[in-house]
Amino acid sequence: MKYGDSALFFRTGPFADRLFGLVAGKGRYGLVCGVLLLLIFFLMPAPGAAGTKEKPCPEPSLPHQAGQMLMLGFRGPRPGPEDRIIADIRQGRAGGVILFDYDVLLDSQLRNIQNGQQVGRLIENLQAAARIPLLVAIDQEGGRVCRLKPGHGFPVFPGARELGRAGDPAGTEEAAYAMGRLLAGLGINCNLAPVVDLNVNPANPAIGSLGRSFSADPEVVVRQARAFIKGMDRAGVLTCLKHFPGHGSAFNDSHLGLTDITSTWSHRELIPFRELIGSGHADLVMTGHLFNARLDPEFPASLSPEIVNGLLRRKLGFSGVVVSDDLQMKAITNHYGLKETVRRSIEAGVDILLFGNNLEYDPEIADKVLKLIQEMVAAGEIEPARIRRSFERIMDLKSKVFHSKAVRLEKKIDVNLLSGPPG
Repeated sequence: MKYGDSALFFRTGPFADRLFGLVAGKGRYGLVCGVLLLLIFFLMPAPGAAGTKEKPCPEPSLPHQAGQMLMLGFRGPRPGPEDRIIADIRQGRAGGVILFDYDVLLDSQLRNIQNGQQVGRLIENLQAAARIPLLVAIDQEGGRVCRLKPGHGFPVFPGARELGRAGDPAGTEEAAYAMGRLLAGLGINCNLAPVVDLNVNPANPAIGSLGRSFSADPEVVVRQARAFIKGMDRAGVLTCLKHFPGHGSAFNDSHLGLTDITSTWSHRELIPFRELIGSGHADLVMTGHLFNARLDPEFPASLSPEIVNGLLRRKLGFSGVVVSDDLQMKAITNHYGLKETVRRSIEAGVDILLFGNNLEYDPEIADKVLKLIQEMVAAGEIEPARIRRSFERIMDLKSKVFHSKAVRLEKKIDVNLLSGPPG
């Protein structure tokens, strides 16, 4: 596959994104940037234009392709130029970030979120450090699971249980649209919602007891989730179906340890995933750290080729981005070391490895993971083509969310800047 020449960066990459953002804003630089855009778009030869010869760029290096596979959590509402998360983003060691309002280890309400103005500036600074625009993710489900809380000046949004009981998909879509407009206005482009787990066990400590499920009826879940996704899509925000292959029947919480659903799970729990994937309402799918010996007698879903590549991709036909649940949850860290976790999740078919840095905190996690990936590729334990496939899926996903910002990624991002190893 050929990549566009360096001129394409100015037309379609982060540079164009930032210029369009300035033009769209109300700042005093809008007119100046508008002139610059006219010069760039009308005076610079386009790739393949008459009288020019398109020069293919080298594809991004393996470390940079792998860097897009990492989504990181970090501490602080205002990271500065010397903070590790900024360095990781600048050097291509992260393709996305996840925001939290609460620091679990420090038992502190001061994490990434203080108020709307602060969050907007935080995201602007993070994106300014990125060579490839970031996925900026958050868990904003509504109800009990909201990172943007009224205590920080944000509106209250209904949870899934409330919406499911109301039985009004049109109302759900409008509520999701209002939420999506809030997220998009702050610069958050990926909402790790909706939960499409069936409320099989209302006492489930991670789902049912928190009101995170729309219903025990899969058809209600499908209708409500589809409406939620439509509202988010109208606002330009990506959504994520979770937690595959279904967390609703569990009796314990994978944050705290192994979650075995072998005896409680049923194939009915696949219905929302199958229906929403089939109708094209699945930007991302999140795997749960759920052990089901009937689906895989050895590994939990996030580490299982049978569940991710076999069940989700081949049987249900999902070809998009798969993101793991937080790989620092006890369901994983109590049983697997970092190297095995990384290798098995990639082998399973996971595209984005999520390290929330909240249940555990390791500011060097990105560097450690990328070094492990490079070592495993060099040793023949992971095929380079496997990394490349995830990179392509992630680029396709980013092309959707950034299309409205005049950024057409489509695997043609500023590869001139990505041909060397991360610094």
